[in-house]
Amino acid sequence: MDGVGLFDGHIDLALIAIWSFWLFFALLIYYLQTENMREGYPLEKEDGSVAPNQGLFPVPAPKTIKMPFGKADVVLPSAENEEAHRRHDLALARTALSEGFPHKPVGDPMLDGVGPASWVPRSDTVELTGEGHAKVQPMSAHEHFFVSAGRDPRGMPVVCNDDLVVGQVVDIWIDVPEQMIRYLEIELETGGRCLAPMQLVRVRTRYVDVRTLDSTRMAQVPKIAASDRITLLEEEKLVAFYGGGELYCR
Repeated sequence: MDGVGLFDGHIDLALIAIWSFWLFFALLIYYLQTENMREGYPLEKEDGSVAPNQGLFPVPAPKTIKMPFGKADVVLPSAENEEAHRRHDLALARTALSEGFPHKPVGDPMLDGVGPASWVPRSDTVELTGEGHAKVQPMSAHEHFFVSAGRDPRGMPVVCNDDLVVGQVVDIWIDVPEQMIRYLEIELETGGRCLAPMQLVRVRTRYVDVRTLDSTRMAQVPKIAASDRITLLEEEKLVAFYGGGELYCR
């Protein structure tokens, strides 16, 4: 009975199964890691030159990603794609000669978009739903949407963290497919309108509290080009500005 379950007396089905599993698992790790390297690789040093240590895995071969709704196809990885998402001449200075140390702002970090207020050049196009419509839109454009819980902030005055009134909420911008509030639209007393991320404001009993910005900074909030839609790049700059106020305006 010594040969029962054996092919040649040394390798059995259990051994083949366990080694097949480990081989599959190793190939899966290799595939997932290389696919994860389609953006942000090859690694670079802080001056933009190629880093000497690129890791164990090679950069994968370029792959063309077909984009919906007539958008241009994207090739990943590609030097053109990396360059499109790169900012040059940042208002930052080194704090050490070695790599990996933080940089310090040399100007106004809120306006320069560096440090806690930093942003990346995302696509200057509108985020679309699965049907090809703008995902974030004003609630005033949708009669079937309404505020079902809590206080409706429209009509409330807007107060900054220096206790000064800077304007009034005139509309709510919603994520249509997710059915959630994304921004409040504010008409400023100094003229013009701007948006405020819902996560960084507080709706009080009688007013809306913009807790991360003071009245001076409210006039510097990045504006959007259209009155009924917002692009990914505009969202990036807007949220970064309010987020930077957590450090620079508190």
